Amino acid sequence: MILLKVLAIIAIVLVALFLLTLVIYFFNLDMKFAAALIKPLTAYYNWSKNRREAKKKKEQDTQKE
Repeated sequence: MILLKVLAIIAIVLVALFLLTLVIYFFNLDMKFAAALIKPLTAYYNWSKNRREAKKKKEQDTQKE
């Protein structure tokens, strides 16, 4: 009896995951999410690039002294 309950729960979870992926695929939500992330990821990349360049310049200035 317990085995049937466990199998039923596993089947329900698998069906729910399948339906979730179907909805994501149907509405193209993965690409919409990726498009929404472009702006903050670009801002973070530029911020970290500027930080790396400033650190590199500071190290070069200390080596010249």
